[in-house]
Amino acid sequence: MADHAVVADEEVDLSRRKFLTGATIATGAIGAVFAAVPFIESWSPSERERAQGAPVEVPVWRKTPIYVVRRTPEMVAHIAGHDSELKDPKSEDSDQPQYAKNALRSRTDEFLVLIGVCTHLGCLPKQRFAAGELYPNWPGGFFCPCHGSRFDLAGRVFDGSPASTNLRVPRYSYPDPRTLRIGEDEKGVA
Repeated sequence: MADHAVVADEEVDLSRRKFLTGATIATGAIGAVFAAVPFIESWSPSERERAQGAPVEVPVWRKTPIYVVRRTPEMVAHIAGHDSELKDPKSEDSDQPQYAKNALRSRTDEFLVLIGVCTHLGCLPKQRFAAGELYPNWPGGFFCPCHGSRFDLAGRVFDGSPASTNLRVPRYSYPDPRTLRIGEDEKGVA
């Protein structure tokens, strides 16, 4: 009989152990979830950050790369002073809407909107916005790595570049102060 009592005690202990092990695992899993939720939420931007950099909806426009550059006052200042080095400084022979036929080639100083395709053979010019980045007198702009065309911060092409015209400016508008609509302006769809 003593053997039977020992066996019964062992069965009770095993079932108790299984219960305690299961309860501990379940409690640990629930605790891990509660601990992980604030940690994972901390990766998301705060409301303030969302307001400053809210998501932007950009529809695919004719499968063409569009460059939208937010120019700083320093970048705008570098647009002037090198007209003698440009092929078409007044954008008379280039493709852009009438409102972009100015030294900045844009509706506003702050935003530049360009079709991001080199007018030489269709490569994608890369940003080289820092003054002096390509050579000592470089005012900043775009550089096409395929054949070496250079464009300033208004998309105007430099003399000596294989590209014959400035980067193209698509039709665009600002339906409200926080929205840029590309491919359509007051005259309609491009």
